[in-house]
Amino acid sequence: MSIITLTTDFGLKDHFVGALKGKLISEFPEVQIIDITHHIDLFNISEASYIVNASYKDFPKNTVHLIGVDHELTKENKHIAMQWNDQFFVCADNGILSILTQKLLPQKIVEINIHNRLPDGATDLDVFVKVACHLAKGGNLNVIGKEISSIKIVNELQAVMASDLNSIKGCVIYTDHFGNCVTNITKKMFQDVGKNRSFEVKFGTKNIKKIHNNYSDFKVSEKYTLKDYEGEKLALFNEAGFLEIAIYRSNPNTVGSARSLLGLKYRDVVSVVFSNQ
Repeated sequence: MSIITLTTDFGLKDHFVGALKGKLISEFPEVQIIDITHHIDLFNISEASYIVNASYKDFPKNTVHLIGVDHELTKENKHIAMQWNDQFFVCADNGILSILTQKLLPQKIVEINIHNRLPDGATDLDVFVKVACHLAKGGNLNVIGKEISSIKIVNELQAVMASDLNSIKGCVIYTDHFGNCVTNITKKMFQDVGKNRSFEVKFGTKNIKKIHNNYSDFKVSEKYTLKDYEGEKLALFNEAGFLEIAIYRSNPNTVGSARSLLGLKYRDVVSVVFSNQ
């Protein structure tokens, strides 16, 4: 089974997603196409990077991930294809993949160089389609590109440890459907720096002193039920391993969310400060 996933900022109002799928099927009729999302905020590299990082591990080896976010070919943003953790990623070299490469070195990266092999009028997406289908069929990276050793890094995707190792400074990189705010602080960094010390998660004038195991991780009794905790703020590490600020039983349309009730938004600073003991 050959799989190509799609992550774009195209939305669903226009014809772009349907046309992209048509191109893929025309090139490779047997391919299975899976939509990750088409609602990335326009040109939002950080959001796209987080989504790809959070979803790739649920797919089998040799899956091809086509990322259509800020994908126009320019002098600054070349087109690349990367083999990483036995999966393939096709996108522009705009920093989208740096969240992956900070965890594990790529197996191979190539700068795509087949643009002049396509018919006149071919678009950047036509190039991605050709490359993605080639890889999904089991093709070699060297056929569609020249091997390179590094890709562009986006520093805002990486949280920073203080020199005294007593704090971590990160920021909000994604807000989900529930209004929960995901930061770039990873569970591994938290554990490596914290070493079981007490801590405070700080953002704006607010703080949280506990990491919840899950959204409903509250003390319940005959006096206090989970219903009583609805609307309470909390912090936890989500399934992707990133620190998330949330509201229990949040609903952006009714009770509110971390975004609306706590005032958190994209790129807002979130820090973890550890005790000196």
